[in-house]
Amino acid sequence: MTRRPKDILRRLAPVVPWILAWQVASLVVGSSILLAGPVDTALRLLALLGEKSFLATVGFSLARIALGFLLAFALAVVLALVGHRHPLVDRLLSPGVSALKSVPIVCVIVLLLMWVGSRSVSAVAVFLAVFPAVYLSCREALLHVDPKVSQMLGVFGVSPVRRLLAHTWPQVLPYLVGTSRNVCGMAWKAGVAAELIGSPMGSIGERIYNSKLLLDTAELFAWTIVVVVMSWLCERAFVAVLARTGSWSQHLSLRVGRPRSACAQTGTRHQAGRQDQAASAGPTILLKDASVGYEGAVVASGLNLAVLPGDRVLLADRSGTGKTTLLHTVAGLQDVLAGLCRRPAQPTMAFQESRLVEEMSAVQNVLLVMGSAREEAACARVRSLLSELLPEAALDVPVRRLSGGQRRRVEIVRALAAPGDAVLLDEPFSSLDAASHAQAAAFVTRHLDGRALVVASHLPDDARLLDATSFSLKNGG
Repeated sequence: MTRRPKDILRRLAPVVPWILAWQVASLVVGSSILLAGPVDTALRLLALLGEKSFLATVGFSLARIALGFLLAFALAVVLALVGHRHPLVDRLLSPGVSALKSVPIVCVIVLLLMWVGSRSVSAVAVFLAVFPAVYLSCREALLHVDPKVSQMLGVFGVSPVRRLLAHTWPQVLPYLVGTSRNVCGMAWKAGVAAELIGSPMGSIGERIYNSKLLLDTAELFAWTIVVVVMSWLCERAFVAVLARTGSWSQHLSLRVGRPRSACAQTGTRHQAGRQDQAASAGPTILLKDASVGYEGAVVASGLNLAVLPGDRVLLADRSGTGKTTLLHTVAGLQDVLAGLCRRPAQPTMAFQESRLVEEMSAVQNVLLVMGSAREEAACARVRSLLSELLPEAALDVPVRRLSGGQRRRVEIVRALAAPGDAVLLDEPFSSLDAASHAQAAAFVTRHLDGRALVVASHLPDDARLLDATSFSLKNGG
């Protein structure tokens, strides 16, 4: 016996005791009007399947339930995304969503019958039943999207559409898949309940209502089985398609939108967060009496540094002196606490911890910030750059399967491949052996292309390998 039939039998085995209990209960009651048995129900179900109107009846209900479900799902996701970006929208929607979640569906159906009529009531009822569950699930999921990867994509100037498709949607998707397993059944319950009350001609609800009038319990059970099977089939089909949208969206992200160009103007930020538009000439990075830190807690102060295009600066102080804080400030991830900090207009960065889109390959992670999958030249350049530091076998597998050192090299390539005017590297060689360290450092100097470079590292040989000038945060210069 093949594995598939065995699996089917294993799944069906727990159902057998319930069918036997149903048959025993039917014999004890002794009345097919009060409780039809499984045999009578099965015979009536076979009779229904042979009716010419069966498919039309199921199709009538399926079309309206599916319409209400898909509209509710799509609108809930869109509004949750908008509400996450604009909290005012979420605050406006919250009372209505809470009300829909709490109001009994029967009360809603009665009102809908007066407003939209019996033929449309099931679609609207399904919409109102499904929308709150999907909206709340998506809103919760958005709160758990990895903020560090989102922050990284922002530093690289990845467009909002690309961020949504490559990172946000795949992270939200598991929540929506789990919710869909519940709301598909909820949709059929609400839709058939609406049809049962409104009894639109040609619907499953009308047939169930007629079964009640005729005291035909066997047909009532038969239609119930049809509803359960349709609910299960719809759930399996929708969840299967929905689960695949994660990989689809990541592939699509590489084909829509465009990364930022390699030219921009230089901006500045003064004490207390004021902006001052300066001429693009001069240092790419400029610190004057700057203090950096977090939420008013100063980590390093009195910093004076000017980094011109082509300059290479090494922050070589010991751990805890503010190297990462300074890089984050220069990258625009936090405000300077005092003094002046002129930031690069288009920084690229390798962060201290890994910030990769885990389900995407090395090629896709780099292409996400510097090109389009539709451009053969961009794809070829990405592969060429990665091949300088990684074996060919590592280029097209999800980066979650790579070693720590390989992942680090992907991030170094990404920082050098993306367009920009300054490259910021935070402990870029910490997980590499000596040979890989030297190879990666040579890669950085080879592909810097006249950009400013600031590297935070306490490895003793990095100043020589990068031909960089040391800067001490402790001494302010």
